Amino acid sequence: MKVDGTDYRTIWLNDDGWSVGIIDQTRLPHVFTTLDLKTLDDAARAIRDMWVRGAPLIGATAAYGMALALRDDASDATLATATDVLLATRPTAINLRWALEEMEKVLSPLDPTERVAAAYKRAAEICDEDVEINAAIGKAGLALIEAIAARKPTGEAVNVLTHCNAGWLATVDWGTATAPIYMAHNAGIPVHVWVDETRPRNQGASLTAWELGHHGVPHTVIVDNAGGHLMQHGKVDLVITGTDRTTATGDVCNKIGTYLKALAAADNSIPFYVGLPSPTIDFRVEDGVAEIPIEERAMEEVSRLTGRTDAGTIATITILPDGSPAANPAFDVTPARLVAGLITERGIVDANREAIAAAFPERV
Repeated sequence: MKVDGTDYRTIWLNDDGWSVGIIDQTRLPHVFTTLDLKTLDDAARAIRDMWVRGAPLIGATAAYGMALALRDDASDATLATATDVLLATRPTAINLRWALEEMEKVLSPLDPTERVAAAYKRAAEICDEDVEINAAIGKAGLALIEAIAARKPTGEAVNVLTHCNAGWLATVDWGTATAPIYMAHNAGIPVHVWVDETRPRNQGASLTAWELGHHGVPHTVIVDNAGGHLMQHGKVDLVITGTDRTTATGDVCNKIGTYLKALAAADNSIPFYVGLPSPTIDFRVEDGVAEIPIEERAMEEVSRLTGRTDAGTIATITILPDGSPAANPAFDVTPARLVAGLITERGIVDANREAIAAAFPERV
């Protein structure tokens, strides 16, 4: 995707052939800057402190983190340590574990002298595969938007509501939930996006709005609790979100607040779709509510806000009364019964065990 006319991915190998470049997403939307990752600790901190975020990008960063770790020591001990360090950074997104398992599968049988080159090769492949998967998700989801557009008066926009950031900033390129939107926009279909602010980290207001704006997609930022109101008044045609982990039975774990959007969509007969690459499906989990670990993040994310002042400086302020505690569960689970379909690289799949297994038999 483009930033001020320049093509970017969210992660790349630098010209030196070994260090890794990323966009520092904690500085967006007010400052666009990049960072270099040079060690295992750099990669782990990038994931843990959310310099990078989004399930697919977390996985890609972990893959390169493994390669960086092996540059200093390609022994079995380092391979095991790097896996443990990276796996501990964030518990909910399954792509992290998937990417590390992919790296171990390739690297474990090799002689240590062969591991570094193989690690960089597999990490690059994981990134390229993610781009291909997301492009395929975009094509599958485009058909949904085209069908709605065909029923509307000529020139009237298809209104899509999305929650959190499942855009190209959350992947290597294209995005998951946003890929169909970008493809519709590129095809000349009028499309407008309602962007949930997505408290407490405001990934919708800070990231989704930023990337849509830079690509020229019409959008409006709304407070998290406005979605149901818009649905009641016929201003939402469909909902598309992303997911950090989807169960074998079709339950979907996504940013906190997604479940409420799905409930409102069901009450207003609005289709609720989820864009996801197949590595996000965890075939080891049956019941999302009971089994998926929900990350509890620091209360400071709720109690404090960072933004740009009228003077142009970046400042962080406290918004809660002194002494008031805050809870900060980062994700919730939407039951499969509320999901109209999973938009995958192999087409739109019903959110149930049989359909998912049939679409990805090699993963079962």
